[in-house]
Amino acid sequence: MLSENDLQELESTLLPALERHHLRLLAHSLRCLQQAAQGSTAFPAQEGLMAWAHQQANLAVDPTFIPVLVEQLAKAAVQLEAIGLALHKPPLALEIIDLVQWGQQQADERLGNTLKPPEH
Repeated sequence: MLSENDLQELESTLLPALERHHLRLLAHSLRCLQQAAQGSTAFPAQEGLMAWAHQQANLAVDPTFIPVLVEQLAKAAVQLEAIGLALHKPPLALEIIDLVQWGQQQADERLGNTLKPPEH
């Protein structure tokens, strides 16, 4: 789960609200995947994620949500893998500050592309 410090790091960016929301989802996914991996450097397989999710007390109230969550975590893992490659870090070794820096870089690149004059 995200700590108060994690949330403060995410909210301290000057990114638009939608991009901060995306970063919060990625950060939450990262923390869940780190928990489910139990110290391993590899992403847990779907069975491992399902077992981890079933052990979470807050998910017990709505077990129909578990497959949806596991699917979303798998999708986030793909993006975290790409971020890890870009930062030359194993994805499960990423920290919130890495996600913030990546998000800011993405925004800067988008702005840079929209601010460039058309080439002739």
